[in-house]
Amino acid sequence: MYLTQSLRRATQQSPHATASIYRERKRSFAQLSDRVSRFAGALHALGVQAGDRVGILSLNSDWYLEYYMACYWAGAAVNPINIRWSATEIAYSLDDCQTHVLLVDDTFLPLIPEIKKLSSALKTLIHLGDGASPQDMLSYEALVAKAAPVEDAMRSGNDLAGVFYTGGTTGSPKGVMLSHGNLYTNSILGVAEGTVRRGSIGLHAAPMFHLADGAFMNALFAAGCCHVMLPRFDPVGVLQAIAAHGITDMLLVPTMIQMLVDHPDIHQYDLSSLQQMLYGASPISEGLLDRAMKAIPHAGFIQAYGMTELSPVATILKPEMHREKGRAKGWHRSAGRATVCTEVRVVDPEGNELPRGEVGEVVVRGPGVMLGYWNKPSETAAAIRDGWMHTGDGGRMDEDGYVFIVDRLKDMIVTGGENVYSVEVESVITTHPAVASCAVIGIPSEQWGELVHTFIVRKPGAALEAEELIAFCKERIGSYKCPRGVSFIDAMPLSGAGKILKTVLRAPFWENHQRKVA
Repeated sequence: MYLTQSLRRATQQSPHATASIYRERKRSFAQLSDRVSRFAGALHALGVQAGDRVGILSLNSDWYLEYYMACYWAGAAVNPINIRWSATEIAYSLDDCQTHVLLVDDTFLPLIPEIKKLSSALKTLIHLGDGASPQDMLSYEALVAKAAPVEDAMRSGNDLAGVFYTGGTTGSPKGVMLSHGNLYTNSILGVAEGTVRRGSIGLHAAPMFHLADGAFMNALFAAGCCHVMLPRFDPVGVLQAIAAHGITDMLLVPTMIQMLVDHPDIHQYDLSSLQQMLYGASPISEGLLDRAMKAIPHAGFIQAYGMTELSPVATILKPEMHREKGRAKGWHRSAGRATVCTEVRVVDPEGNELPRGEVGEVVVRGPGVMLGYWNKPSETAAAIRDGWMHTGDGGRMDEDGYVFIVDRLKDMIVTGGENVYSVEVESVITTHPAVASCAVIGIPSEQWGELVHTFIVRKPGAALEAEELIAFCKERIGSYKCPRGVSFIDAMPLSGAGKILKTVLRAPFWENHQRKVA
């Protein structure tokens, strides 16, 4: 299995079909393939060899699309860099996996002097832009124009396709090594599960450095589909793109969905082309899901659960399970069932499978399991045991194989000896009409060990006080699960992928304490 196969097939079968749309620029599959093979030739001329890592620090664009495919075509491995990182974190990732070549767009040029000071590995900088390149950088467009196209290196199977860094909020980021076989299998599973279909027009609004969107990209390629790119997520930009380009499929994380469906102008745009809304990367609350399905009633909602280490999808919750049939059995609150070619279990700390309905750790086995963490054999051994990837997520499985994620194990709150799962509490809170988004954490308590605390972002113009919210929760869940404290904030701290950073929210409370929860 090789990741360029999809591009080669699309170019053979539909050379003049539109492959990419970015701002006013459209390119066919034939044009895309030519540019990919030329930039691969440029990488070879720069000394990039099989397996070498090539980085990119950029907002979404058609250049990002070309970068992925050209690296694979050249036999190199990608290192897509988190756009929310500091120069120190970026330099760490470059040096950790010895990335000598880095593509940079105009947005991130101010970071380059500091990155150059901090990184010993970085040798060559390539500028992504339509204007003149900085003096010490090569022009991407000039390289593509001058380079001769080269033959596909045909790297495949267990050959390294990319190093995708995760974490970084605590300790050093870990580089997840994924192979061509890992990523290509996951793209085919996307087609088999119906997350994309031939003829789909996909919108890249989530950041392309994140593997959630990377997997969406690979699945669109596998189905021979058109890619539309927005530089970054913006609710109005997304609404405009759907209406202008007839978008049929898009991937968003729950925080983005919340900003989209709560936007006051959503009903002013023609969203009739939208057929599927794929979501994942973090749990969605029932309240937000209900609002989203009401705002876009004609679209099918699909949840994909997984992690970078799984390439990344492990389970799928299909559209019909979000509606009457699924709701009757509570399946709309699940993460779905294992995808094709993937096994999922719920196990105890010793790795023994638990009876259905009992909460334990979710583990996954299949062709999507990573090769390992770059230069971290002990962490790899701890994560992959007997072929099973240990996700660190707490969950349960019902008799029909539906997986219910209850919490990150590290986010579980233990109060008075009782386990409280933040996801359950968040699902209740978000049904309050004044709540736009929330995050539930545990804070230290001498008496109870931990207390349930919630951060709330109110909807614009909405009035809500702590006492009202706590009373609302007590009517719906056990009192020990209800927040004891409420903090109202203007916006949630988010990762580059749009996940709420609970570590940031927790930090002030736990500064002088040692958490007892793993």
